Formats: sequence, structure tokens, C-alpha cells
Amino acid sequence: MKSGLWEEMLTDKKIGVLMGGISSEREVSLRSGSTVFNALKKLGYNAVAIDAASNICEVLKKEKIDIAFLVLHGGWGEDGSIQGLLEVMGIPYTGSDVISSALAMNKLASRKVFLYHEIPAPPFTVVSENSETLNSQLSTLNFPLPWVVKPVCEGSSVGVSIVRDKGQIESALKNGFSYGNEIIIEKYIEGKEVHIGILNDRALGGVEVKTSLEFYSYEAKYTAGLTEYILPPKIEEAVYMKAKDIALSANRALGCSGATRVDLRIDNDGNPYVLEVNTIPGMTETSLLPKIAKEAGFDFPALVEEILKDAIEREQKRHR
Repeated sequence: MKSGLWEEMLTDKKIGVLMGGISSEREVSLRSGSTVFNALKKLGYNAVAIDAASNICEVLKKEKIDIAFLVLHGGWGEDGSIQGLLEVMGIPYTGSDVISSALAMNKLASRKVFLYHEIPAPPFTVVSENSETLNSQLSTLNFPLPWVVKPVCEGSSVGVSIVRDKGQIESALKNGFSYGNEIIIEKYIEGKEVHIGILNDRALGGVEVKTSLEFYSYEAKYTAGLTEYILPPKIEEAVYMKAKDIALSANRALGCSGATRVDLRIDNDGNPYVLEVNTIPGMTETSLLPKIAKEAGFDFPALVEEILKDAIEREQKRHR
């Protein structure tokens, strides 16, 4: 039963589900947004689907929404831009705030935060496209091959390559630099990939991803049959607990809110390493966070409502 605040939400509040956008993850965002929109409508909320484009300001004014449910993956959906716009317009929104979003989206900035808080992450270096010292930087890396090469500011494994011998580095750099002028080169952690779902400052659980491709790439994520999802992960309980604790620590270090997904590699000795925190994870019925949430007892509509509830409660605290 809903009462008080929830009755008010059902009758008075208009929720704008912001999706699409202009990033390389546009199509995934549209799928996530449509699923969230449909769930809100089934729950009885007054929701409107908004494809966020360059005229988003005018659309938000026209629709007169009371709260924004953000399902904008990548680009200015996750880097704090849309959050800043909504702050200026006085519209409450789901998920992390401006600073936390920007930190999480920028892999270099988030790594620096993890280092400060002594949260384990793979050894790495950063190289710039126009750097005159690029070759010397590569020759002095203090960790062995294989390396992971990825853009500093992209999601969904866009522009990521695994370099197993130095003959592959040129094409990996070219691929990475096509998405920005800064690249992270990090040590590839041999072992398992485990993603931990966080909901309202609580670690819900995790999923182990096993792909038939070289790594959990964009293709592996969004092509049916290429990846196996194991819930809960097939790891020792003590390692699983440690992974959840580290994931929650990473989430808190960045100051994230609402629902996030923390991606980790766990080496063959059971040591977890944080790769990144996704502040607006995939929200289709088959996305990883909803899979994790379901295992923890939240069906998809319940997950959507919990995300919304957190946004409303945070807004209420601001006005106390």
C-alpha cells in the first residue's frame, strides 16, 4: 500500500523519463528508458517519455515535469551535464549529483579518488593523443602485458581493446583516441569479471559475466547468446563479501546516489579490483542491475520505485 508521499506522487507529480541523448550509447538508453517508462505507467504514475536532444531545455519547460527519472547512458547523461541543467531549472532527479556523476564518468578522476581512499584498482597510466612523449611513456610502463586500452570518458566498453603483444598497441590507441584525446592504459587482471549492484547505499549482490569473446565488450553486452550471466557469482563467500564491501566503498568514495553498478575484476588469488562505477546502469528487463536486484528480492517495478523513492527523499531533505 502507498500512503502519504506516495499518494501525492501518484496523483500530483509528473515524472519525465529522460532517455536517448546524443552519446554512443543512445540506442541502449532508448531501450532502458522505454522499459522504465512502461514500468512507471503500470505502477500508476503520471509519466512522460522524453528523448533528450539539444532542445531539452525547451522540452522540459513545455512538459512541466516535477521530477526527472534519468536513463541517459554515457555522454552528458552521466557526466553531470544534465544533472547541472536540472539543478539550475529546479527539477529533482534520480541518481547521482553533478560532481559524483562527473567523477564516475571520468576514469582518470575516479581512479585518483580510489587511490586516495586506498580502494584497489588495476595499475594504470594515462596517455594523451598529442603527447610528444607517448612512445617513451609506453616503453616505461611498470606493469607487464596484457594491457587494457580505453578512453577516459566512455561507457559500455566503447573504444576498449585488449593488447596482448606490442604489435597491437597502435590499432588499440587509434581505436581509443577516436573517442577522445585521453586514454587509460591499465594492467589486464586475469581472473573473473563480477559486477556488484548498489541500491540506495546498499550492496544488493553481484553477477559474474562470462563471455565467449575476448572480453565483455559492447558486442558481448548487447548481442544475445555471447555472454553467460551467473547469479550469484561462482566465487568463495569471503571473496564475494570482500567484493561487495569494496564496491560499496567505491560508490561512497565518489558520493554516488540511487542505483549504480560497480564493475570489478577478481584475480586468480581472490583479490577484487574496481574498474569503474556506472551511475546510470542499463535498465532493460535483462540488464545486469535488474538481474541483481531480482535476485535480491526486487522485481523490476520495485527497483524503479526504489530509485524514485530515493530521489524524492533526497529532495525533501534539501528543503528541511
